[in-house]
Amino acid sequence: MYQLVKGALVNLDSLSKKKGNILLIDDLPENLKLLTDSLSKLGYTVRCAISGSRALKTIKSKLPDIIILDVKIPEMDGYQICEAFKADPDLCDIPILFISALDEAFDKLKAFQVGGVDYITKPFQIEEVVARLEAHLTIQKQHRILQEEIIKRKEIEEILYQSRAILSGILNSSLDGIAAMQAVRDPLTGDIQDFCCLVVNPIVSKVLNRKREDLIGKSFLKELLKNISPDLFDRFVKVVDLGEPLDEDFNYVSGDSYWYHYVVVKLGDGFAITIRDITTRKQTELALQNSNDKLELIANLDGLTQIANRRCFDDYLATEWLRHQREQNPLSLILIDIDYFKRYNDSNGHQAGDNCLIRVAQEIARVTQRPTDLVARYGGEEFAVILSNTNMEGALKVAAVTQTAIANLAIPHDNSDISDLITLSIGVASLIPTSERSIEGLISRTDQAMYEAKNRGRNRVIASLVR
Repeated sequence: MYQLVKGALVNLDSLSKKKGNILLIDDLPENLKLLTDSLSKLGYTVRCAISGSRALKTIKSKLPDIIILDVKIPEMDGYQICEAFKADPDLCDIPILFISALDEAFDKLKAFQVGGVDYITKPFQIEEVVARLEAHLTIQKQHRILQEEIIKRKEIEEILYQSRAILSGILNSSLDGIAAMQAVRDPLTGDIQDFCCLVVNPIVSKVLNRKREDLIGKSFLKELLKNISPDLFDRFVKVVDLGEPLDEDFNYVSGDSYWYHYVVVKLGDGFAITIRDITTRKQTELALQNSNDKLELIANLDGLTQIANRRCFDDYLATEWLRHQREQNPLSLILIDIDYFKRYNDSNGHQAGDNCLIRVAQEIARVTQRPTDLVARYGGEEFAVILSNTNMEGALKVAAVTQTAIANLAIPHDNSDISDLITLSIGVASLIPTSERSIEGLISRTDQAMYEAKNRGRNRVIASLVR
């Protein structure tokens, strides 16, 4: 909408969008009325004061955006009023626009010297006043925005400073090693060539036995990781490229420590890593594992002969049965009994009997040297041999070699009816496990074969064909 103001056609819509709070200071009521009426119609908020003292008393009740100040005012002229405003910290930033009938260069120069931002001579055109007002209001608005931005920036800087101080405190006091790495990429292919250290705390520098200033800003990780694990660098690259974290233990000798746990997570075009010394925990775990292994060994060994006991035999046969059933390979079992051992024990004493059992057990174990074979004390003077992936022909060969080996020991037996040396009665069975057959059936057939060897005169091998 346009309106004729003082003979000029003014766009009120555009002006109304830029309203401002104006303080008019003039001792002539007609001047105040003229400017007040004209500016109010254009959407400005206008207040008036007829003297400098009155203006100074009331101005702080509501600070204006701009002041229009006449030069010729009794008691305090415009220059003095302006100087008073500029001396007050609360008022010094308010722009002052002088308006006066004085048009000498001296008067204009003095207006700017005391702090004025503009000088309009009378008689004036309202459109000129409005244009200059708008220009200075825009500058004032931009100045306020700038001041607000400065305040915000200072607040942000303070927050950042405090955050950095907190982060630095956390990094420096943390018992874990903490570091941040930035990817160093090939400018042509974009592939990660190495990682540059951005942040590192004292724990990491201690682990690496380097000063922090020698690490920050340096690319050393690729070379370092070669000494830990050849593929570890590529796995760190995948953390950055795929976003998949790493979380595991690794071995790295640093002083008295040699086991660490690390967690790596993607951070921008790089990663953050935390490292914890777990040497004490690892030592405890290894000691516990060693103890468990010893207990497991004790639980599965026969205390006298130091070969597998009956419990170990049962567990291993059950495992091998399932494996051979799955793979459809032959599984053989040998049961061995020392002939007339009770007589040997009675005539030679229990100590001699124990020594005999030990020698026989160790010799049987020496004959069967494959890792998948198991020799166990089955009970009393009986022994069992589990032969994996072995058919009847192979099992009979093992039985024959075992019998010969025991004969070669030449352990005297004065109370045997068949020899003056220790001899063995051996039963052998072999089959391919199926769902229709059972472990118990295999043991039963082998046991029957062994007793048949006894019934046929002992010191022999009898095979049982399992159908």
